[in-house]
Amino acid sequence: MQTSRTLEAKVSSVASVYMRHVYTWMTTGLVVTAGVALAIASSPAIQQALLGNMFVMIALIVAQFGIVIGLSAAVHKMSAFMATAMFLLYSVLTGLTLSSIFIVYPIGSIANAFFSTAGMFLAMSIYGTVTKRDLTGMGNFLFMGLIGIIIASIVNIFLASSAMDFVISVCGVIIFTGLTAYDTNKLRQFGASAPLDDAVAIRRGAILGALTLYLDFINLFLMMLRLFGGNNSD
Repeated sequence: MQTSRTLEAKVSSVASVYMRHVYTWMTTGLVVTAGVALAIASSPAIQQALLGNMFVMIALIVAQFGIVIGLSAAVHKMSAFMATAMFLLYSVLTGLTLSSIFIVYPIGSIANAFFSTAGMFLAMSIYGTVTKRDLTGMGNFLFMGLIGIIIASIVNIFLASSAMDFVISVCGVIIFTGLTAYDTNKLRQFGASAPLDDAVAIRRGAILGALTLYLDFINLFLMMLRLFGGNNSD
């Protein structure tokens, strides 16, 4: 009995150390993104050069997708420095593209959406950490829902339906809220077997985990902003 409790405590400690690394890097990425977005928004000339050029915006979006795919597929082959550099570069590129929200939405709406997102993210992260339930089935369902809203969003580019946009936003909030709990739970399980004596492996795993939760946070924030933000033309 004592041996079993000791082993369980050790596993929990290892997972906690790993998750601290994950949250540290996720927070760093969010700070970098926010800083870049605010800096670009405060410079109309730079903002116009970026957001007023369709080819630049397409290049930024393609680069973001490329980094996510590259990190997800090959992080285990990268050095700790390269994995970290790619994550921070992704955070910078996201800040560049997100600077457009300061044109579309009032600063008050952006702040409200951010703090609401932070509260929901924290609550679901805690749930994903403490729950004893197997969330695998929920993860599969949420992934199918994610594919659905991506397809619906593409279709709505051509339809420009405000009703469909509202439905997409509501579904997006539900899906990314659920994914936050699912991903936190999955990462904590992964962290329970993390090799703490291998600094490179820990950094790689922490960066990949940070990217996962970072994406959940950013997408939840954007859905909340679309749902409740209003816009500067109102």
